[in-house]
Amino acid sequence: MFAVISDIHSNLEALMTVLADIEKRGIRTIYCLGDVIGYGPNPKECLDLIIEKTKWCVLGNHDYAVFYEPTNFNYGAEQASFWTREVLETEEEKQSRDIHWSFLGTLPMRRMLKTKLGANAAIMDFVHASPRKPINEYIFPDDVYTNPMKVRVLFERVKHICFVGHTHLPGVFLDEPDFYLPEELGNVYPIIDDEKAIINIGSVGQPRDKDSRASYVYVDENEVNFVRLEYDFETTAKKILEIERLDNFHAERLRDGR
Repeated sequence: MFAVISDIHSNLEALMTVLADIEKRGIRTIYCLGDVIGYGPNPKECLDLIIEKTKWCVLGNHDYAVFYEPTNFNYGAEQASFWTREVLETEEEKQSRDIHWSFLGTLPMRRMLKTKLGANAAIMDFVHASPRKPINEYIFPDDVYTNPMKVRVLFERVKHICFVGHTHLPGVFLDEPDFYLPEELGNVYPIIDDEKAIINIGSVGQPRDKDSRASYVYVDENEVNFVRLEYDFETTAKKILEIERLDNFHAERLRDGR
């Protein structure tokens, strides 16, 4: 039994809510798909929790932007990356500063896990964005209709199950190609031996599916369970609004899940 989280985006209130729910379920293993930082007001605190609570984390495009350089970012995202970098660089406690930078600088682009889920064997890939371009390729639900060849090519890179984040839109892609919202599946996807799936787990800290609740998944036996949780987004939004260099839009979007 394990949980998968992604796209925290320096949202401490959302992350603490999700971690508390995971603990309440008795889940002790957590994997993170990156974008721990960027956009939000609490990068140091979120990094500390991810370092402490997760078994491992992969590199997201915002983690990359802060450590290296933002590429193809809009102005607000770019400025958030520069502000986050400054916060981490000016951290007074050297040990914490070194731990944060070492963590970001050693994040791998992908992880793989071979395991048994109930009676079934499973090969699972964990990336931030896509199995083809693990840091920055978007896979949108509409791609199954507007660009089915792209989805089929992506599935050529998938051995069995691939967990992704990046779009902040939870759901399950199948190689037909098709896409299913969590609610269309009763919020549970059963992993099958001979069925490939790309599973987007949604976003902890910045949902974009018009639902303001934090999103994550946990895997129990052979079932992927989608979870949504209400959290205190007003506190997060207020913090963002108080930081001049963070775009107010990143506060407003939390209320609407956009």
